Amino acid sequence: MDNLRFIGIIPARYASTRFPGKPLARIGSMTMIERVWRQVGRVLGNNVWVATDDSRIYDAVAAFGGNAVMTSTEHRSGTDRCREAYEKVGSGEDVVINIQGDEPFIEPRQIEAVMQCFDDPATDIATLVRAFDPAGSYEVLADPNTPKVVVDNGMNAIYFSRSVIPYLRNVPVEKWPSSHTFYTHVGMYAYRAGVLDEITRLPQSGLELAESLEQLRWLQGGYRIKVGVTDCSSIGIDTPQDLENAIKLLGING
Repeated sequence: MDNLRFIGIIPARYASTRFPGKPLARIGSMTMIERVWRQVGRVLGNNVWVATDDSRIYDAVAAFGGNAVMTSTEHRSGTDRCREAYEKVGSGEDVVINIQGDEPFIEPRQIEAVMQCFDDPATDIATLVRAFDPAGSYEVLADPNTPKVVVDNGMNAIYFSRSVIPYLRNVPVEKWPSSHTFYTHVGMYAYRAGVLDEITRLPQSGLELAESLEQLRWLQGGYRIKVGVTDCSSIGIDTPQDLENAIKLLGING
């Protein structure tokens, strides 16, 4: 990994059904997007870019001294936006890290964990998982908004699903969390630059359409997704109420 060059890209859209203008929401003294940019910068320095389709976000990033690049309004996913941003601002980096713009509390060690996946030269794409709390409930584990992941012995993803996988035969569902180590997906990706270009040109696959998970397109296309494990709790922000709850939980004033 010491010989690889990394660039961080944070896709950020203004339009959101549940939380319009989310990247510009205030968290203490900073906007959400500034907090994400600064957290990522603790690992990648100044080689972190916000890729947006809205001049309000672009101007806000420029105002706090961050790097921003305008991208198309037509992208279907953050991965597509990352590719365009890399084409515009990349300088030959080997790996592109895609960090979600609604993860203002992301930890540097999570970014480092996904980077370390490229110690394996066979890694095409990397992502993170978290072991589900064995004391947690089956109802929480089964939430379809929390994708589950199964991996092989080399910590490469075999499959992602909104269903609980694997199925534990002859075990009551209430005992599933304590009977097996289930992994839930943490939505950060990193791609070798050439692979990023390739996967954004793939047609949507049957598995992707069935589960509405774009990473299944890549698996179905034969790409290898290396999985890093994190124990950091993730606090994603999907709604204004999520933001209010996070600010209260963390006691943020400034």
